[in-house]
Amino acid sequence: MVTLPVSGMKCASCSGRVERSLSHLPEVQKAQVNLAMAQVTVTGTIGLENLVIAVEQLGFRVPVTTEMFLMEEVSSALVARLAEALRGVVGVRRVVLDEHLATITYIPGTVTLEKLQYAVQGLGVRLHRTAAPQDGVDVVEAERVEEYRAIRNRLGPGAILVAATLVLVHWDMWGLGRLVALSKVTNQWLQFLLILPVQFWSGWLFHENAWVTARHGSTNMHSLVSLGTFSAFFYSVLVLVVPDFFAVRGIHAEVYFESSGSIIVLILLGRFLEIRAKGKTSQAIRSLMALAPKIARVARDGVEVSISLRDVVVGDRVIVRPGEKVPVDGVILQGSSVVDESMLTGESIPVSRGVGEPVTGGTLNTSGAFTFEATRVGQETALARIVDMVRQAQGAKPPIARLADRIAAIFVPAVLGIGVVTFLSWWFFGPEPALTYALLNFVSVLIIACPCALGLATPTSILVGTGKGAENGILVKGGDALEKACGLDVVVFDKTGTLTRGKPVLTDWTGNDVQLALVAAAEARSEHPIAQAIVIGARQKKLELPPVNSFEAMAGLGVRADVAGHDVRVGTRRFMKDAGIVFSTEEIFLDRCELEGKTAMLAAVDGWVVGVIAVADVVKKESAGAVSRLRALGLEVVMLTGDNRRTAQAIAGQVGIVRILAEVLPEQKSDEIQALQAQGKRVAMVGDGINDAPALAQADVGIALGTGTDVAMESADMTLISGDPRGVATAIELSRATMRNIRQNLFWAFAYNIILIPLAAGVWFPWFGILLSPVFAAAAMALSSVTVVTNALRLRHFKPSVCHPSL
Repeated sequence: MVTLPVSGMKCASCSGRVERSLSHLPEVQKAQVNLAMAQVTVTGTIGLENLVIAVEQLGFRVPVTTEMFLMEEVSSALVARLAEALRGVVGVRRVVLDEHLATITYIPGTVTLEKLQYAVQGLGVRLHRTAAPQDGVDVVEAERVEEYRAIRNRLGPGAILVAATLVLVHWDMWGLGRLVALSKVTNQWLQFLLILPVQFWSGWLFHENAWVTARHGSTNMHSLVSLGTFSAFFYSVLVLVVPDFFAVRGIHAEVYFESSGSIIVLILLGRFLEIRAKGKTSQAIRSLMALAPKIARVARDGVEVSISLRDVVVGDRVIVRPGEKVPVDGVILQGSSVVDESMLTGESIPVSRGVGEPVTGGTLNTSGAFTFEATRVGQETALARIVDMVRQAQGAKPPIARLADRIAAIFVPAVLGIGVVTFLSWWFFGPEPALTYALLNFVSVLIIACPCALGLATPTSILVGTGKGAENGILVKGGDALEKACGLDVVVFDKTGTLTRGKPVLTDWTGNDVQLALVAAAEARSEHPIAQAIVIGARQKKLELPPVNSFEAMAGLGVRADVAGHDVRVGTRRFMKDAGIVFSTEEIFLDRCELEGKTAMLAAVDGWVVGVIAVADVVKKESAGAVSRLRALGLEVVMLTGDNRRTAQAIAGQVGIVRILAEVLPEQKSDEIQALQAQGKRVAMVGDGINDAPALAQADVGIALGTGTDVAMESADMTLISGDPRGVATAIELSRATMRNIRQNLFWAFAYNIILIPLAAGVWFPWFGILLSPVFAAAAMALSSVTVVTNALRLRHFKPSVCHPSL
């Protein structure tokens, strides 16, 4: 799969043409354009160079970035070989070598320093970056800023000239003729001179794009604008230069220079506002990328050096001081600190990190200094993978967008056809002056039609919605997931690690601390999770564990150990009975613990029972709130577990779940999801383990916890980074808000065109005498795209129904 930035796509017709043309190539399985992100994602076997050629043959441009690398001095004999090796890297477009400097131009997102190093390693040359490189988002943003400035520079002077033209149009009406008398012809020539630079300089962005598109046998929004404004302009020039042509035919002709200029200025204004608004839609992904520092401090050969983040390699010893960001993922070797992970996980409370514990790139070291070993760098870090998932989600299209795409594919040709029919109808059947009516209505139809609103309706909402999800610790894989999550009926939770913490903890002990120390010492020799929970519980009480002289574990029963000369046994009722140890009063407490879903055992020292010890996988404090929110959203909540029914009922009772699917084997989990789907229900599955992966894939929407396994996250449609189950409700609420926003945008885009194109064509004139001026048509067209983008930006203010930790 290759994602390529593409310049020059301005409307749905452009993006549709790129999508259709690339999809028809034999080496391409699927091509998908994201107009809001100005990129195309292609799946297939096509090479990058062939893909670039195919895009450029359509009249669009693949932007490039230029970067300089320092290198050792190379001999003149090696220069040609070095240049050839660098040009051989896929994505490199141009190489210039100059003594110690290599200037390389390449397609952003396709070339890395590692690829360049690999290409020249046989020549004994090492490259070093001189600055942080641009990636695809940087280049797209740079192009957006460049277009923003170009439009601004043309808009200001154009608006002044159009304003002056409007003064001339109303010269006598506003009483200015009493100050300076202007003949009609002089007035019209002055209008011509004022609008000439507006038509050919301010409007050049439209005309150039229309010409390039026409050369490739296609049309787009700029074709409509260019044709409409040129029609009004050259008609006015004809009226001005050869007025007799109209007079001899009895046609009362007027010039419409102000219409031509006003159309260009108003559409430039709309484009100006749209570009500025679109810059805000990708703010979330830029904020994520900004989390990683540009520079990392590493210890190499015993010397502390500062290097570019992209030059950090696995195994580097990275030094982080208080107040600095962690550059890459790794494990702490020395020191400890409190790390703020809120920017990635959404958890507002900083977490303590010490030797042997992991740290994540992009998080903030709030106190203390530490050294860690880099374990994941570059595109393998958690932050890079999050950014990649957000990008993929923002480039995806939900099924609801397909109707808009089908209409956009034929939109411009259809509008041109409607325009021609409008012109001919008014010319042959309209009132006098028929030609004037025909021309003005023809121009109005071309100008008012707006494929941009259709093209932007879905991607802008997806862009903002997925970005807002990332801010809340929710990663969405694609538009399909958003649409499906919007219509869910049932949410199925796996129990272990999802509703519960996923590892047992010591919950009950009826003896004293001295006896607990003996019991924990005996269990310390065991690797069983229950034993480890008892040991951790004792250490949390600051108990010192006495030495163990001998140890024996009996599978399924318990353990026996000689601890500091005492015979210590911990295990089941049967284990104690087989040893001849008597107990009776402890039975009541054992039963109560088991009813609560805990694993309870007896502990005996020197042949006497000293207490009951219980361990449980305790419920997360957020689980009950998560279930409550989901039920408030009208969803049925089900718990799926392999545990026995009594334990399952105990956990379900604590979180408020009524329906339980217990004693389900791992391989049967997907069957249970299928059974729910067979009842006509749309099902979401929430899990975190490898054994949840088939069920996550089977569900209509699979939701994995970021605290779980990579396999689960790969199988899921959404990932909750923090592992907080309340994020499930937040994800569903965000999906509903996003799809509601998309429907609003599509309704506006369709309603706008359905209502205003007939109005511009003069359909209502015979009954109501209503005609639409080309200037008003231009204003409406300019506002249509701005309205869609502005509505999508409202999603930035999304808040979950109940305050979520990620906020």
